[in-house]
Amino acid sequence: MKADRMTADQVLQDIADYVIDYKVVSEEALNTARNCLMDTIGCGLLALKYPNCTRHLGPIVPGTTVENGARVFGRSFELDPVKAAWDIGTIVRWLDFNDTWLAEEWGHPSDNLGAIMALSDYISRVNIANHKSPLSIKDVLEYMIKAHEIQGILALENSFNKVGLDHVLLVRVASTAVATHMLGGNRDQIIAALSQAWVDGSSLRTYRHAPNAGSRKSWAAGDATSRAVRLSMMTMAGEMGMPSVLTTPEWGFYDVSFKGREFSFSKNYGTYVMENILFKISYPAEFHAQTAVECALLLYPQIKEKLNEIERIEITTHESALRIIDKTGTLDNPADRDHCMQYMLAVAMIEGDLVAEFYEDTFHKKNPLIDELRNKMVLKEDKRYSKDYLADDKRSIANALQVFFKDGSQTDKVEVEYPVGHRHRRQEGIPLLERKFLNSL
Repeated sequence: MKADRMTADQVLQDIADYVIDYKVVSEEALNTARNCLMDTIGCGLLALKYPNCTRHLGPIVPGTTVENGARVFGRSFELDPVKAAWDIGTIVRWLDFNDTWLAEEWGHPSDNLGAIMALSDYISRVNIANHKSPLSIKDVLEYMIKAHEIQGILALENSFNKVGLDHVLLVRVASTAVATHMLGGNRDQIIAALSQAWVDGSSLRTYRHAPNAGSRKSWAAGDATSRAVRLSMMTMAGEMGMPSVLTTPEWGFYDVSFKGREFSFSKNYGTYVMENILFKISYPAEFHAQTAVECALLLYPQIKEKLNEIERIEITTHESALRIIDKTGTLDNPADRDHCMQYMLAVAMIEGDLVAEFYEDTFHKKNPLIDELRNKMVLKEDKRYSKDYLADDKRSIANALQVFFKDGSQTDKVEVEYPVGHRHRRQEGIPLLERKFLNSL
């Protein structure tokens, strides 16, 4: 078969055109991006308290320094931008406390700040050394908006998890598009770099699910955004692309990794994702459980003295939560626990709070009541919740909770449809987001 290398896949063209041509004028998007930048830095600073995170940081070869290297906030390193992107992306994601996007595919678009912040610092330091202007914070915010949009629009109607692929693929794609543009790439170079991002394929979701759930999920995004910087720099050094990387029969991404299906799109790229991004404000909990934890804390005053009298706990939720965080049996590590609905709710019911330390091995071992309560929980789906989760005008993440006691009494059924970090609760959420940031300093 004669190959045609002249026409790039439309998906690649659309992303490249958006990155180059789209002018961000939405004040809501810019203001949300500013808050997102603040929140992301705070999440990274919090992660620096955890040795299991910090042991990954720094130059690959100890003692290596890079002239005009990129810096990792909270650390003294000056690194090449590839490793700096890895470090920033990893600390941002480590505690599962940065922003979230929920659709057919899930993800955390601020993961892209690994590439954006590393390259922004590197480019600015090189520019200053050559008597040129550094990038502005507005430049950074616009890059954020575009990376969020690319990742989020790809996720709206295309489920990678249903074919076993991990969402950090979309971090690599979004970061690659923006990073290549930041490095001065033209349309053809952005398309070439994007083709490299897609041909890499995807990590498996194995590390997010029992029995293999583990700490890789905490550095997977750092790895993806770092790989994006590497691919972008290779492209800018002259590496060729593969224009039909998605659509080539038999060997393209659609046939190899997506069961022969093409991606579906109903929205054009703009500022929709940043305007609708979800902030994790109250609890370092997997986002599908945020409203459930809020329900548990609303019930806490009624149940805190009656925990040993509980017969069963009914949790009404949506389909995505059942698929991702409905876990029974042994939980082996913090990464296992922070993706278990039952664990998060049990801790909230016992402690009246949920903080990152509550996922640690020592905390779990000294609190046998956690597993006792987990064993009394029943999860069921409400079809309305699942429908509203995907509805364009709602994008709810609803959960409800009701506790039944051995004497036949019960609490009211408490329902929360939107978490405090949702666009529908922005006015309530932003002061809390600012407090979250200050607490991280």
